[in-house]
Amino acid sequence: MSDHSSHFEATGGGLALTNAILLYQAGTSRTPNAYGALRNDMVAFASMHAVEHDGDGRPTIAAGIPLSRAQLRQWAEALGGTAIPEILPDTVLVSHPDVLAWWTPAQVRPAYFALSSPPDGLRALARRTTVAVPYPAHLFIATRTGLGVYALPASERPAADTPVLHSPILNVFIEGGLCWGNIPRPKTLGVAAIPEFERAVFDSWSTHPNPGQEWTVTGKGGLVRLWDDLAARAASRFPVRRLKPFHPAARQRQARPTADAITVGRLVAAATAR
Repeated sequence: MSDHSSHFEATGGGLALTNAILLYQAGTSRTPNAYGALRNDMVAFASMHAVEHDGDGRPTIAAGIPLSRAQLRQWAEALGGTAIPEILPDTVLVSHPDVLAWWTPAQVRPAYFALSSPPDGLRALARRTTVAVPYPAHLFIATRTGLGVYALPASERPAADTPVLHSPILNVFIEGGLCWGNIPRPKTLGVAAIPEFERAVFDSWSTHPNPGQEWTVTGKGGLVRLWDDLAARAASRFPVRRLKPFHPAARQRQARPTADAITVGRLVAAATAR
């Protein structure tokens, strides 16, 4: 039996009981600390209910509807949970409670290769090594559940209608998500966490292409030999023309025409709707 009273009392300041939010979580209904934070992998659901009052003013929780993120943000703002204003750097495209999107220009930076099964004939990546290589411009879209990593066709701030390309980074799945493995995940979703997200992408060891990544580049040799060539000749520019337009089903179909390309705006909208 709970020690918490279920008796509702009148509140000051002209406030009236109007709604109730019920929270559900997977597994047992009894937890060691019912009012503590949920684990990151916990499955949860919330519903919003109107509160009805009888003739004596006693409240009853009525049938509810699923609680939307928009409603959750509105209540958080009403309760004083608004985010502290911050000045955004030029690289940030979207700063939203549920989505953070930014871009990085094309540049040469250190890369870490430790290929588990290197193909024959590699010149620079046959053994574990750290080598400077050129990266194309990249788009990053972080949510509370993951990080999307995509290449951009030009080293300039993208617009909503800018088409995106598959990232050539080996730790990226064909669907665009970063393969975290044992990489520490940032604990917050804000501008201050951008360096942590970028370290997870650029400062981790690349051991092998993820399934389907060989379909994301054109030309002979595939992705590993492309990186090996860039490293061996100390290239200063990534050949963006060899990257295919992004599509999560690239291994099942040919690259989609430019008119039907997946754009920055489409990816941001999809991330916000999750």
